[in-house]
Amino acid sequence: MDFLRPADWEEALAAKAAHPGAVPIAGGTDVMVEINFDHRRPEYLLDLNRIGELQEWEVGADTVRLGACVPYSRIMESLRAELPGLALAAHTVASPQIRNRGGVGGNLGTASPAGDAHPALLAGGGEVEAVSVRGTRLIPVDDFYLGVKRNALAPDELIRAVRLKKATGPQQFSKVGTRNAMVIAVCALGVALHPDTRTVRTGIGSAAPTPIRAKAAEEFLAAALDEEGLWDSRGAVPAPVARQFATLVAAAANPIDDVRGTAAYRRHALGVLARRTLDWTWREYRGEERSESCA
Repeated sequence: MDFLRPADWEEALAAKAAHPGAVPIAGGTDVMVEINFDHRRPEYLLDLNRIGELQEWEVGADTVRLGACVPYSRIMESLRAELPGLALAAHTVASPQIRNRGGVGGNLGTASPAGDAHPALLAGGGEVEAVSVRGTRLIPVDDFYLGVKRNALAPDELIRAVRLKKATGPQQFSKVGTRNAMVIAVCALGVALHPDTRTVRTGIGSAAPTPIRAKAAEEFLAAALDEEGLWDSRGAVPAPVARQFATLVAAAANPIDDVRGTAAYRRHALGVLARRTLDWTWREYRGEERSESCA
């Protein structure tokens, strides 16, 4: 195994073009585990740690441009207001040591359906900035996941950044696992309200071959909020609406049985998460304290 260590971004792109099979490594929180267990043996590792721009972010009027290697701990500390869903998801990532190393670019590159960042990225909305020596293209996050650990990057492309919409309303994230840290999610859910467009977005993790959105649930809830005048009145969400939203979220999943849980349990858990997360999100929209009870 050869180790490539470019000094700048242009050198990294040239190395990736010359060796399309080279595996990028920055935090190494996924790649090194696979190598240590001999699940993967790439011919080349492409170390991106000397490229400072990948550790930076820019906050614009409507978007945040988040460098691929910005660690989760920095998102938690500095971008909680702009990207609240992603900041909440970052809190659940493994241990403090891993949160200080791992970043969203690695989660996207690995494209594991259980990655903690994916539900928040889908719920918040945004684009992946994919770059090669041929140029730059923006891939909507909805189109980025192609299959289990498969993404839409071309062999010669690297992720430079993720362009995310700044939150215009409350966002929440929740997951089920055997403990609060150092655990792969049994299932996970992100919910975001977008009052500026009167839309709802969701993201489901660890309950299908790829991270997915529950689009039927989103459309139902947005329409119900509009019909009931709740976007303006901020009144309580009727219990039948919350139950139907939960049913549709669970129905969107396509889970499997594995060592972490059965498909039936995952569907049930997603319904519970949907009710709880909607309750938390709507209470925040109304300016109330978060409730820990299931709506």
